[in-house]
Amino acid sequence: MASRYHEVYDGWKRDPEKFWADAAKAIDWFSPFDTVFDPNAGVYGHWFGGASCNTCFNAVDRHVAGGRADQTALIHDSAISGTIRKFTYAELKREVIALTSVLKNRGVQKGDRVIIYMPMVPEAAFAMLACARIGAVHSVVFGGFASHELATRIDDARPKLIISASCGLEPGRVVAYKPLLDTAIEMSRHKPEACLILQRDQLRCELRENHDIDYADAVARERAAGANVDCVPVLATDPLYIIYTSGTTGQPKGIVRDNGGHMVALKWSMENEFGVKPGEVFWAASDVGWVVGHSYIVYGPLLHGCTTVLFEGKPVGTPDAGTYWRVIAEHGVVALFTAPTAFRAIKGQDPKGEFVPKYDLSKFRTLFLAGERADPETIKWAEQKLNVPVIDHWWQTETGSPMTINPAGLGLLPVKYGSPGVPMPGYDIRVLDDAGHEIPRGTLGNVVVKLPLPAGCLPTLWNADDRFRQAYLDEFPGFYKTADAGMMDEDGYLFVMARTDDIINVAGHRLSTGAMEEVLAAHPDVAECAVIGIADAMKGQVPLGFVVLNAGVARDSGAIEAEVVTLVRERIGPVAAFKTVVTIKRLPKTRSGKILRGTMQKIADKEGWTMPATIDDPAILDEITAALKGRGIGL
Repeated sequence: MASRYHEVYDGWKRDPEKFWADAAKAIDWFSPFDTVFDPNAGVYGHWFGGASCNTCFNAVDRHVAGGRADQTALIHDSAISGTIRKFTYAELKREVIALTSVLKNRGVQKGDRVIIYMPMVPEAAFAMLACARIGAVHSVVFGGFASHELATRIDDARPKLIISASCGLEPGRVVAYKPLLDTAIEMSRHKPEACLILQRDQLRCELRENHDIDYADAVARERAAGANVDCVPVLATDPLYIIYTSGTTGQPKGIVRDNGGHMVALKWSMENEFGVKPGEVFWAASDVGWVVGHSYIVYGPLLHGCTTVLFEGKPVGTPDAGTYWRVIAEHGVVALFTAPTAFRAIKGQDPKGEFVPKYDLSKFRTLFLAGERADPETIKWAEQKLNVPVIDHWWQTETGSPMTINPAGLGLLPVKYGSPGVPMPGYDIRVLDDAGHEIPRGTLGNVVVKLPLPAGCLPTLWNADDRFRQAYLDEFPGFYKTADAGMMDEDGYLFVMARTDDIINVAGHRLSTGAMEEVLAAHPDVAECAVIGIADAMKGQVPLGFVVLNAGVARDSGAIEAEVVTLVRERIGPVAAFKTVVTIKRLPKTRSGKILRGTMQKIADKEGWTMPATIDDPAILDEITAALKGRGIGL
């Protein structure tokens, strides 16, 4: 079908308030809004001022009342424990109400904070919805985060209660959560009143008397007593949650999400951007601890009346590189949203895609990739093996939903490899030079968004309006700074090349490490890669490449490295001064799959560095250090 994108985007530009007022009709409000947008409220304005609503009501209760009571709402597929649990909308409502009653009996009320420190279990979603039901503000902290990181979040959010579990499951190991939680509470100045602990059979834990509550017992008691808790009306502008993202100062930034704008933006995105209809099965293979898990495992699909998949496993190793295809086939998934890292891992283990034809993927329509740059080679591999559109898109924890995408629901536009698509309604994206002037199309610069930010974006940081202004608004007055570097082409497609700190300056030439990574990834033997800039006395900086080879590659790594260097010289030119590639077994990554380029650069430049709190496996940094020393780098 012909795409309606330009018509819809132009309609938003002509009359932003009408666009968002129309989108808001898809949400049930307890009382209507006085203003669609009030530019005089908050730091840069507020959406849907005066309205009252409830996110849990829109995600659960209205579907039970509206004919979806017996439809599956949530599928928990644990590839690690080999179990599958399903909950209809009616069952979801019962679970959420029982847990809400537990919270209420512990004195949790509207405006109180609750930290959720959970593995990938359905109870994590129940906890989010239970907080939303009574207007408590949840802050999900990625399960297994180190005690220090959890403690900083406890001190910033000051929760009345913490909901956690005895353990999380990783391939080949069980992660004990309770000791991490207890240590974090010891370290923190703020002390929560109690902890609600889900005991998992894989590793149970000791509960502290008069402080720790057994989750299953407490919920079962409320269920047996026939507890009923109605949804509490909150203002559209009241906070739904806080999600912490790392700050440059070491103090994490508490990104606030409001109730009204968040619901309107997510509900609109499910059909128009992701092309998914109510009743269909949507799977975001992320973690509830990250923004993707908030937006597209829990809230987006449930607001839209979909069935959502909550997956506990990895793309490879649980048990093999066919796991994703098994989940899609078994549950009838129509759209998958995951990180490019996951696909690079699958491609590295199964370069020929031999697992794909073993599964019935007939219902599967679209693959969405986001979270980092999707290199064209990975996209082409996925297109070829899956025979469906592969849609790269771009957004941030701060925005809560895509800023740019190729909108499947409005009709796909031509794909441009390397571009995460075109701006969505609400986003007037510009590219500026460092002095704040707009630069010509096709020129690399700072990607910014003209204020105001649309519905669904952060209104501010938790208790830190000044920090919000300083971090996002001060550098380019009138614009939100994304801290990404990129360019816009003649057709309005954005190309996000790197974080602004991943632009390297080689002898006065500003070069994108992302563009070099695209070239490395194009080599047939390369599974994954990263490029960083390291200090050079002559040129200021020079690029250094790292490659992980595909499983089964038996060729000499030196020969492959030489071919990769030649490729970069051919495609980017001698100006890149690209001369060194190091073959390694694996790249250091965060648990959400982002490559820790900054830490690698510090090792190579012999700078002081601290172990990143989000690292998946600290031992990888020792491997990197040894590999660099073997090449005379970082000595």
